[in-house]
Amino acid sequence: MHHNGRVTETRPVETWLTDMDGVLVHEDVPIPGAQEFIEALKRAGTPFLVLTNNSIYTPRDLRVRLLGSGIDVPEHAIWTSALATAQFLDDQRPGGSAYVVGEAGLTTALHDIGYVMTERDPDYVVLGETRTYSFESITRAIRLVDGGARFIATNPDPSGPSHAGKVPATGSVAALIRTATGRSPYFIGKPNPLMMRSALNRLEAHSETTVMVGDRMDTDIISGLEAGLRTVLVTTGSTRPEQVEMFPYRPTRVVESIADLLEMVTDG
Repeated sequence: MHHNGRVTETRPVETWLTDMDGVLVHEDVPIPGAQEFIEALKRAGTPFLVLTNNSIYTPRDLRVRLLGSGIDVPEHAIWTSALATAQFLDDQRPGGSAYVVGEAGLTTALHDIGYVMTERDPDYVVLGETRTYSFESITRAIRLVDGGARFIATNPDPSGPSHAGKVPATGSVAALIRTATGRSPYFIGKPNPLMMRSALNRLEAHSETTVMVGDRMDTDIISGLEAGLRTVLVTTGSTRPEQVEMFPYRPTRVVESIADLLEMVTDG
């Protein structure tokens, strides 16, 4: 099996995974070509998932948010770090219990796999994204981790964007709990390739016929690469074209935007 770009490009693309922020939308503004790309996938009947490390929202919430930007993604085609976390816990310890610091995206995903939410001797402390971290809930999480609960976090992002500027994200609060307990969490979301593997699992897809589209070398591209996928970097988001060469690994392709991938879907 040759692994130079040219030979691997001949393999068919049967499945697409695409990041959301920076690839399809900026906040709530659609990126030109995103709408057409999603419509082309649906027309072709090609299985795909839109991925996000954000664990605040349920797929239904995200579907409505994307619709507001004119992008029509079915609910079942949205994969979040909250869903990946639930799948991981269901595989590891089915029917377990958790103390959850997070919002609807995470609590719904855990309820759906039959987890019990409890403050009394939970199997896990699960930390997700939230807009209202209460000192009280963080203190409780610290005490439970100290007491032996296993520490899981949905995603390692230290901060995220908002209209008013930077906001602390799961990674920052995880660092607070880690500093207080001396125990590091296991992060599920990108750059953990587990996020990609769980998406493939959900689609019953194969890594060798799947392409991951992302806008960040240090999360999307590295996790796609480590999960054995071909990767495409779009330069409409975080990583600038001139930064690509600074990384010790490369994407399979670099394109300007999602619009440049349309012909791959229609020809595919």
